[in-house]
Amino acid sequence: MSKSAPIYKVIFLNQGQVYEMYAKQIYQSDLWGFLEVEEFVFGERTQVVVDPSEEKLKAQFEGVVRSFLPMHSIIRIDEVERLGTPKISEAKGNGNVMPFPMPMPEK
Repeated sequence: MSKSAPIYKVIFLNQGQVYEMYAKQIYQSDLWGFLEVEEFVFGERTQVVVDPSEEKLKAQFEGVVRSFLPMHSIIRIDEVERLGTPKISEAKGNGNVMPFPMPMPEK
């Protein structure tokens, strides 16, 4: 029985939101402190029902060949057997882990 190419679920923080994405390629970048994520996978919808969260992610990552994610923003990476639904959710601040300091946004 041949095993198909693995799919990875990558969960990471981005501007106060938790992104849950699926990709076929993940590896440590030559840029120190970054992880490279390639070949994002989105579910093919054959139904009439459309998930707005997934559509937002699809539009946001349209044309992206490779993303460089800072190591400190990665929450978890899992190798999964099936593709799930990519989504964005709000990060909950109830934990006791202090986030890495970020520069103040310029106005």
